This record gives sequence, C-alpha cells and structure tokens, in this order.
Amino acid sequence: MSVADYPLFEFAPYETALTSKLVDVASFEHLDLVHVHYAIPHASVAYMAKQIMKAQGLNLPFITTLHGTDITLVGKNASYNPVVTFAINQSDAVTSVSKNLMEDTYQNFKIDKKIDVIPNFIDLRRFNKQRKDHFRRAVAPGHEKLIIHASNFRPVKRVSDVIKVFAQVVEKIPAKLLLIGDGPDRGKIEKECRESSACEHIRFLGKLEAVEEILSIGDLFILPSETESFGLAALEAMACQVPVISTNTGGIPELNVHGVTGFMSNVGDVDDMAKNAIYLLENEERLLQFKHQALEHAKTFDIRRIMPMYERLYEEVLSRA
Repeated sequence: MSVADYPLFEFAPYETALTSKLVDVASFEHLDLVHVHYAIPHASVAYMAKQIMKAQGLNLPFITTLHGTDITLVGKNASYNPVVTFAINQSDAVTSVSKNLMEDTYQNFKIDKKIDVIPNFIDLRRFNKQRKDHFRRAVAPGHEKLIIHASNFRPVKRVSDVIKVFAQVVEKIPAKLLLIGDGPDRGKIEKECRESSACEHIRFLGKLEAVEEILSIGDLFILPSETESFGLAALEAMACQVPVISTNTGGIPELNVHGVTGFMSNVGDVDDMAKNAIYLLENEERLLQFKHQALEHAKTFDIRRIMPMYERLYEEVLSRA
C-alpha cells in the first residue's frame, strides 16, 4: 500500500489510505469478513471500510484482536481513548490474546462487547529444538550454559535486568548470554554491558530471522518485562525446550507456569530471578525435566489447536451477518 505525500499534511493520512485500500481489496476479492489486529489504528480503519461498503449495499463484518500495546500503552492515552472505545464496540467480534488483557481492556475502556480470549499460537513445525551442535560449539566452546533474551529493546522490556541477572548467574555457573534483537535501548544496554564484569560472556546478535536456530541451543530464556500482554517470545523459547525465567506481570502467568515451565518473580527483582536461574542451571537432571515440561506446555498453544477457535468465531460472525 502506498501513502501519497502531499505538502498540505505534516504527516501522510495513513488511516485514510489504508481504509481505501481495504475497500478496494474487499470489493475486488468479494471478502466476506475482515480480521484486524490492534485497535489502533486497524479497528477504526475496518469500521470506516465497513461503512463505505454499507453505502454500496454490501456488508463487511470485522473482528478485532487486541494484542497489548494498543490497550496497555497507546490506547490509554486520552487523545486515543474515544476512538479506541468506539472502534472496539463497533466490532462484530472482539478477541484478546490473554485473560489479563481482556480484564485490562474492560477496566480502562467503556466496552459493552463480549471479548473472547484466544491466546497467541505457535507453529511447532518451525519452532522446535533443532540439531545445531556447531552453533553451540562456536558460542560455548567450554560447554558453558547458554542464556537467551530476545526483544525489541524498548524500556518496557527491562533488558538492563537481563544483564544484572546474568552477572549473578555467571559468578556461580559458567555461562554465556545471547541477546537477540534491536531497538531504542540497544546503545544503553551495550554501555551497561561494558561496565559489567560479565561483559566478556555477553554477545549481541542483533535482529535474526531464524531465531529458532538460536533458541535450539539455549538452556534458559529470561523475560524480565515491565508488562507483557502474553509473552510470545517466551512461548517460542518453550517450544524449543528452553525454560523461562520471567516476571509475573500481565498475561505471563497464563503462559509460564511457575515451578513447571520455569519461574516467575516480581518486576525488578533481579536477585530472585538470578536465584531461580541458578537453581535450574546447577542441576542437569532438573534442567532437563523443566525443558521437557516447557515443550509439553507449549504444545497446548499449537496453531492446530488455536486456529479452530478463530474459525468457529468466523462462522459465528458470518451467521449473524
């Protein structure tokens, strides 16, 4: 989709262009239903497209899936709240990726629609433990344990806590830390790494397409986020048989089962996270058990289990159209 640049506007009218494109595709392809993700801006775009189609004598119902940032951060801004509230309420069906996010939506917006909880899913054909022994030998030639973090390096991800946790772990357990991703805090984290005694054991890998190949050699995944509506990165790790050390915020407790797939701590409690990490890494039999349990729980989020939930919702919405 192209957005025309015109001197009249300081910012190109993205939502208007996207609405026109949606109407164009829906008309040409004879769409029966539109499923949009994120309330901002896609739910309001879908609503406008529906009204344009209605004026042409056509019906275009739409489903909105809430993912988190559209509700927990941006959506709470007073300048967006009325539009978000309206667009959600005008949706023909609404889903949320976690129970916690559903509750947060009801708490912060005047929503009169039923919100169905349909969790994020994982494609186990892609995310699974692969034989990447050559990767492991290259990264950990001394048979060190491998700890992984993956995120977009935003402040909400608290990547600084990963460095602090790892610094405590490496004092007790020979280990390497692999940081996957990039973002606004990358420079800050690199500076903190250089100031840490553990810096020589830390590797910045940047953005990766085949993240599953790195997860396949991991022993532990750290997710110390301030908030997560679900924690998809943790699910990807679990599918590759990597237990998770995480915070207990947002929708994470619906994914990371404390004492089964890993452990949870309060936000910012790096000492407790480090203690839990050491507890898992110091005993190989225990670690193998948690790896197995992480995979078994990840299987409950298999796309082949979750997708039928969406299909049933599609059928329900179409039956009312």
